Formats: sequence, C-alpha cells, structure tokens
Amino acid sequence: MGLIKSSREIDLIKESCRIVSLVLKNIGNYIKPGITTKEINNIIEEIIISEGADPAFKGYGKSKYSKPFPAASCISVNEEVVHGIPSDRKLMEGDIVSIDVGVKKNGYFGDGAYTFPVGEINEKKKKLLKITKESLYLGIAQARDGNQMNDVSYAIQEHCESSGFGVVRVLVGHGIGSKLHEEPPVPNYYSQDNKFLLKKGMVLAIEPMVNYGTHEVICLEDGWTIVTKDKEPSAHFEHTILITDNEPEILTKGY
Repeated sequence: MGLIKSSREIDLIKESCRIVSLVLKNIGNYIKPGITTKEINNIIEEIIISEGADPAFKGYGKSKYSKPFPAASCISVNEEVVHGIPSDRKLMEGDIVSIDVGVKKNGYFGDGAYTFPVGEINEKKKKLLKITKESLYLGIAQARDGNQMNDVSYAIQEHCESSGFGVVRVLVGHGIGSKLHEEPPVPNYYSQDNKFLLKKGMVLAIEPMVNYGTHEVICLEDGWTIVTKDKEPSAHFEHTILITDNEPEILTKGY
C-alpha cells in the first residue's frame, strides 16, 4: 500500500471527504435538546446514501476478535471520548456531543469529526472545545513536506497540555485512502522515537482526542465506547488533509 497517493487517488479521496463535510456541515442544525443519538445517526446515514456513498463505519471491525460497529456514525456524549454507539439516549441542554463520520465512495475513504455544544454549555466545556479545535489546526499547520510526524504531534500536545487538559494516548490519527485506517499512525503526543518523515502526496486523518482531566480512558462492555477514566468530558475534532508543496490542504473543509 503506497503512502504517496496518485492524483487519481487524491481525487477519489476528495469526493468522499466532500460528503463527510456535507454531513458535518448540516448535522449541526439537528443538534438540540431532546433529539436521540439514533435519530442523528439516521439522518447522517440518509445523507451519505443520497450522495451515492456508503457509511464507512457501519459493519467495521468484523472479525473473530470483535463484533462489527452497528451504525453509520460514532456519536459520543460528554465523557464518551469516541466510538459511541447511537441509541435512544436523548441529548440534554449542556451536553457536548462528538460526531465522527466516515464515508466510502468508489473504493476510497474520507473521515472527519466535530464536537458540538447542545444548547448552552458551561465555561469548562467551552474551553475544552476551543482548545481542542485550535490544537487540530495547529497540528495541521505542521503537516508539511519535510517535517516529521513529531512536529504535528508536539503542536497538538503542547497546546492542550498547557491548558491543563489530557491528550489521549491509546487512540491516534491515521493515514487514509483505499482503506479507512492506513499507515502511518498520527499520534497527538510527542515521542522521541517518532522520526517519521512527512512527504507530499500523503493523506492523513489528524484527530486530537482531548480530555478535561486525565488522559486515561477505558472501554465499556459494549466493546466500542471509549470513556474518560475520571468521567470528565472529552472533545474530538478531525480533518482529513493532503500534504502538498506548500500549505496542507484540508479535504474535509467547511465545518
């Protein structure tokens, strides 16, 4: 599997990313107290299918070791970090909800996520969302030909931890293309051993997952939902980007 994508592959990835952007740009209109996460998921699936694409997450992970993910999107509320399974749970005023969307069209993938406030949220959650979103764009700015992956990782970690937040370690971003998850891993924290060199033509899904408290997380009994160990809220923002000769290009732009 090539890490450097051809122009044809990039065009196909861009189409899937366009649909991810469409979903996340529009789904915010439905994020209100009283709606269930299952209702949100159904809207997401309808939009994806209407664009002639498939929800990449639905059925993902089927193997002898795990059951497949049962929904078109991951919807995670408050202390749920990622991989929340849509249900009859109703959103409440003051919640935050992370919506992660993957799309597959013509054999190629796009991936993106956004954490939405539900009505009016407290200052604690406002700061968490602000810093996490800022860290994503600081990381993206370092995704340049000739830089190391550590430049991306350090930018994210430094911004979040300087505000006292915990950067999740056990979950990272990833390469993306003809598979949803490809090499290389994209950590949100610095490691002196990560000297991976970034090159023009690589496509990465950069996705800081940031907790209000400890970086430690646990997995619930459903085998998918990851929650913060201390039950403090968590935020998740993600873009799929292309490394170019100059500024990185955000392929899931518009949200």
